[in-house]
Amino acid sequence: MSQTSYVLRLSCPDRVGVVATVTSHLASRGANILEAHHFLDTVSNRSVMRIVFETSGQPIDESAFSREFGAAMQPLGIEWSLRDQADKVRVVIAVSKHGHCLNSLLHRWSTDTLPINIVAVVSNHEEQRRLTEWHGLPFHHLPITPGRKEEQERRMLDLFAASRGELLVLARYMQVLTSAACRELKDQAINIHHSFLPGFKGAKPYHQAYQRGVKLIGATAHYVNEDLDEGPIIEQAVERVDHTLSPDQLTTIGNEIESVVLNRAVQWHAESRVFEFGNRTVVLR
Repeated sequence: MSQTSYVLRLSCPDRVGVVATVTSHLASRGANILEAHHFLDTVSNRSVMRIVFETSGQPIDESAFSREFGAAMQPLGIEWSLRDQADKVRVVIAVSKHGHCLNSLLHRWSTDTLPINIVAVVSNHEEQRRLTEWHGLPFHHLPITPGRKEEQERRMLDLFAASRGELLVLARYMQVLTSAACRELKDQAINIHHSFLPGFKGAKPYHQAYQRGVKLIGATAHYVNEDLDEGPIIEQAVERVDHTLSPDQLTTIGNEIESVVLNRAVQWHAESRVFEFGNRTVVLR
């Protein structure tokens, strides 16, 4: 007998009986819970849950489930969403010239080790066309001409919508999105950058770091918002370095960390593990 698994995300003000109400409702409908994570944020007094469950036989009627589950959760003020695990998040990747993050995402997608469906790659440069098309994906070159940046951005957003994109991944896309774009893409865009910010801005940050003799290199993946590079952080990593490393070696290490951190952030988002609390996140790993 075939089985279908679902991911259920829930968030609500904490109160006695929340977990029991949710799990009892699922059990009463024959759902077998495979995985359950619950966290109470004591500062905001808010509970978040991520539950993976399966059903035997036919997939559930999601419309009927929504009506019944929504009615049962409404008295507790529970916000929730349901996703069939077989339905992978549709991803559009934006990139500029540097392809290390793009290459890592494409490799993990092509080997089915990243639970996403990449549907398009967009860039303001041509450098990553060959890599993208080698993977059999459409590559959209949207160059930026002086004074027409917002027009190019609108074309990218229209492409995202036409592709039925659910997540825009800025894989070293070296353009700042406008406030309007950030609002339109709220909770739907993830960015990666080196963790030297606010220091070492601009070109060649690892060369700048070399000049300052840094002892740590890191990367940060975060949701995009209107505060440049200050959106809710999803994942970070660091590695110690020393005086024996050249600027190019520091860059190589930094690129590797950026790729790993971005992959993790995209995966956790796609698996419905990330919950926002203001400008911070809780990741139920």
